[in-house]
Amino acid sequence: MGTNGKVIRKSDLGFWEKIYIPEILRGMRLTISQMFKPKFTIQYPEQKFTPPASFRGRPVLVEENGVERCVACGLCSRVCPALAIEVQASETELDKERYPIKFEINMLRCIFCGFCEEVCPEEAIVMSKEYELVFSSQQEAIFGKDKLLMSTEKLKDRLEFLRNHR
Repeated sequence: MGTNGKVIRKSDLGFWEKIYIPEILRGMRLTISQMFKPKFTIQYPEQKFTPPASFRGRPVLVEENGVERCVACGLCSRVCPALAIEVQASETELDKERYPIKFEINMLRCIFCGFCEEVCPEEAIVMSKEYELVFSSQQEAIFGKDKLLMSTEKLKDRLEFLRNHR
């Protein structure tokens, strides 16, 4: 706002800005420059894609020393926009008070957004590097703890990435 209480605006668009020609030319230049860059192709079944640590594949539960890290707080199921996660808690005699007696993810619903990973206070659910998911029925797509548990050794680079970028 100006000193006299009126709103000060930038000047209106100029002639060239109104007809968008400079923007169209910038877009054309970018497109043409991309056309002449070298291309690469991965022959998929023979050559597998090795994803970086930042890749968000299927979600898995972290297993440490034979026990899952999850304390069944249920935050992941509450934050999931696709309602793909179901958690039921039970009591335990270990150091932690609770554990998930039932932890299921419907992989047909999962949209790989990573919200569950972000909200987890225990780093118990993370996005793995696995990207090949094939199901022949809807029942096969519901992953229980038996399919979700993965050791910390296999998830070492993802856990390191999360610790460095939080």
